[in-house]
Amino acid sequence: MASSTSITDYSERLYNEDLAPVPSNRRSWHAYDVFAMWMSDVHSIGGYTFAAGLFFLGLAGWQVLLALIIGIFLVYGAVGLTGIAGQRLGVPYPVLSRLSFGVFGANLPALIRAVIAIVWYGIQTYLASVAFVVLLLRIVPSLTPMARNDFLGLSSLGWICFLALWILQLLILQRGMEVVRKYQDWSGPLVYAIMLVLLVWILVAAHGHVSLNVSPRHVSSGVAVLEFFTAMSLVVAYFSTLMLNFCDFSRFAPSEKAVWLGNFFGLPINFTGFSVISVLVTAGTIAVFGQAITDPVLIVGRIPNTAVLIIGAITFVIATIGINIVANFVSPAYDLANVAPKYINFQRGGLIAAVGAVVVLPWKIYANPVAVNYFLGGLAAFLGPLYGIIILDYYLVKRQHVDLNGMYKTGPASPYWYEGGWNMRAIAAFVPAAVIATVLALVPQFGTIAPFSWFIGAAIAAALYWVIMARMPARLPALEPGPAPVVAE
Repeated sequence: MASSTSITDYSERLYNEDLAPVPSNRRSWHAYDVFAMWMSDVHSIGGYTFAAGLFFLGLAGWQVLLALIIGIFLVYGAVGLTGIAGQRLGVPYPVLSRLSFGVFGANLPALIRAVIAIVWYGIQTYLASVAFVVLLLRIVPSLTPMARNDFLGLSSLGWICFLALWILQLLILQRGMEVVRKYQDWSGPLVYAIMLVLLVWILVAAHGHVSLNVSPRHVSSGVAVLEFFTAMSLVVAYFSTLMLNFCDFSRFAPSEKAVWLGNFFGLPINFTGFSVISVLVTAGTIAVFGQAITDPVLIVGRIPNTAVLIIGAITFVIATIGINIVANFVSPAYDLANVAPKYINFQRGGLIAAVGAVVVLPWKIYANPVAVNYFLGGLAAFLGPLYGIIILDYYLVKRQHVDLNGMYKTGPASPYWYEGGWNMRAIAAFVPAAVIATVLALVPQFGTIAPFSWFIGAAIAAALYWVIMARMPARLPALEPGPAPVVAE
């Protein structure tokens, strides 16, 4: 990426080639690449189930679509703020975090994001391996005995499939971001094509008797209003991880236009279209199978055609690898590299993340609702406050005045040194906001407002940070206003 001449007088504790600003001649992520990245993130088993599930909140189909569209435009705006910061500076999420949390304090938001990603990396790999197991048992029934034993919670066949997918992903990811870009460019559209084929099949099988008003629930007007805003908030919460670290990708874009355009087609247009396909297929299952099935794996499994099952299983594997790369691998690779840049680069950070995804035994976490809700749900509640602080700091406190060299220096020479490399003002704003958001997200008594915990946490953290920084301002770099120039070789 950037050569050592691009950043001068850097500290080995803060700099390596992967964390350095991306030079202009290495910015190969154009609008289509950003669009394809979002397709990979959206076109997953989880994305399908999430979109279809919104139509069972008790709202009419048009109401859910409206809530979905408003929610995804909020995501579009929020992602754009992170993305433009990354595009202008050319830095990944943990380095951007140094502006507000300090050059060493940035490890706090980085590691929080990394832990969430590592666990979900394992869970997504496990879910894809389940589809792989179903496929093998359908093709080779004699493998059934290997699916009945148990070692650490997985059968022999389960371990073989899990490790096969784990190795396949690692081979892709260890080649770096350029290979990631090339994989995204075809994987997202391929999944879309298969979903359209599934839609055509379900519409034919249902003889066209499909309605968007598929919800079995009927609620009062007051409850409907609450459910409308709940659906809107859930859309934002679903994308909360990538809203935080989208700069990991936008740093490779040659222009702001590429970021905004790729995001527009990848989020409002693509997410809405994929959601409509998901709900039409789900609605069609009522006519075809007599019940609403929101899991596409189960739908394909019910189709009495081995060829369809094979294509479907392969598609789900491709889709899972796609979302794992986007949401659950790139971020921890950079986040862990940020901890010890001298010893950990992007590839080593990715390897550590991949090994961690096995060590946590993700199938046990996934099988335990308490673990998922309290551990992952609690950590996810931290994302809103982190986003609020980082974005408010860059746009309103720093006003986009950035000392690019200072982000890689230790000591008072860096305006982001604060107190020993930590900005305790950011910590003072983050902790109470994160505690409140976690309580709202996890305590059953607050179940009604739990879907809004991201907004509440982000707002509280941003407001606290604004007040604290106004009362106790930190030294800012004496730079002209406006975006930093693109780094050149």
